[in-house]
Amino acid sequence: MARKRAREFSYSVFYEQAPEGGYVASVPALPGCHTQGETLEEAERNVKEAIALYLESLAAHGEPIPQEGHSLQGRVTVPVAVPA
Repeated sequence: MARKRAREFSYSVFYEQAPEGGYVASVPALPGCHTQGETLEEAERNVKEAIALYLESLAAHGEPIPQEGHSLQGRVTVPVAVPA
């Protein structure tokens, strides 16, 4: 039986404050991989687990594990006329 070797993978994670409280964490390089937590720390623990499960599922099904390319995050401001 072939031994499996452990590898580490790194992905960008985006955290957003949820309107109802807590935080939502999403991983753009892994479509559908997202979770939440009451605190930022909990959201980070949960997203690490979600990523690990996502990658384990891909490996179990013989699918390639995505490699994340260079990513950038920015913020833009745009003027919009709105009724008073």
